[in-house]
Amino acid sequence: MHPHVRSPAQVQVPVLTEATSIEETGLDLGLITELLVKMLYSRGSMLARDLVDALCLPYVGVLERALTQAKREELVEVTGSNGIGELAYRFALTAKGLTRAQEMLERSGYIGPAPVTIQAYRDVVFKQSLRGRRVTPADIHRSLDDLVFDQAIIDALGQALNSGLAIFLFGQPGNGKTALAQRISRIFGGEVLVPHAVIADGQIIRVFDRHHHHPVDAESLSHADRRWVLCRRPAIMVGGELTLEALDLIYDPHLRVYEAPLQMRANNGILLIDDFGRQQVSPRALLNRWIVPLEQRIDFLTLHTGKQIEIPFEGLVIFSTNLRPTDLVDEAFLRRIPNKIHIGNPSVRQFALIFQRQCQALGIPFDQQGLAYLLRTYYVNKRELRACQPRDILRALVGAARYLGLEPRLTPELIDRACHSYFVDP
Repeated sequence: MHPHVRSPAQVQVPVLTEATSIEETGLDLGLITELLVKMLYSRGSMLARDLVDALCLPYVGVLERALTQAKREELVEVTGSNGIGELAYRFALTAKGLTRAQEMLERSGYIGPAPVTIQAYRDVVFKQSLRGRRVTPADIHRSLDDLVFDQAIIDALGQALNSGLAIFLFGQPGNGKTALAQRISRIFGGEVLVPHAVIADGQIIRVFDRHHHHPVDAESLSHADRRWVLCRRPAIMVGGELTLEALDLIYDPHLRVYEAPLQMRANNGILLIDDFGRQQVSPRALLNRWIVPLEQRIDFLTLHTGKQIEIPFEGLVIFSTNLRPTDLVDEAFLRRIPNKIHIGNPSVRQFALIFQRQCQALGIPFDQQGLAYLLRTYYVNKRELRACQPRDILRALVGAARYLGLEPRLTPELIDRACHSYFVDP
């Protein structure tokens, strides 16, 4: 293996140790003081140890200095103790602190863990990049072992993943494009560090989102910078609901807080654009938006002040469509999606293998004669095979059997009932 090419199993997340001073956090004392004042405003009185957990900052060298500053400005006072040591001190805002907190919230409504700097974010994302990571045939087979595809498709996928560039999956509906795309994050596997929030040009952007980021146990990171969350590699899927607005910073003018766009939350993971061509935004407009990011691996987001910030574009983008690529965009646009993989209809042998596996999964005894009856009666000279149909038909068969009080079997009667409810023109 080339010394600069690493397999997914060899990749480790960066080690980010906890700061021992305010300077090491990359933040300034004023911002940290503001964060703790707003946290006390939202929570009421808090123990020092609870402030540590809420702000994801260490007490020694960081929060102790901010609390000292806040006490000096008469914003915070000690109201009691719940044990021994400074971490057991209980803090609350003074009347002056309450007024100051309201002023702070007028400027920024963000209340939560301390952010990381935009430069620290760029550095970590680039270290966790999927580029330069070798995906082997064994990696792919291990992740797709329960799916049935031609070897040519598996090889094309392997080549595409090793290029690290965008992928275009196209073909008739129901042949596994979405299932294949969803498995790609499993092929890469592993974990990545995701920040709770990022600060850029004085503006805080929420990045970590429990809907898209799934934390893992990280006992070995007990002394790590808690502003970062160790998560499973992101795999974000969007369909027809995608709009151009979702690809830029989302600013709430009432809360005065930014939310990261989808592609930022998908960094170091997978971003699947499903049903491409059926979005509210046109394919041309979407690709126009991503011409620079797809080619240069950087994106530019606009703050409400009008200033642009540069962020990494390190998610692997996968477009999946039932439409012909040439009907969506012209050749110049397709050139920017270098990996195009056609997912065709299964062969009879593949259809039979899928059917047999689905019988086993649903507890239906497989019967070669039942499958032959299905193919002869409902497919020959009538319709094309689709990879999703064995599962769908067999589920309908199970429903018919339960309704009739029968054991699910591949009998002509149950197959007929299933197919008459499944196909529009059986």
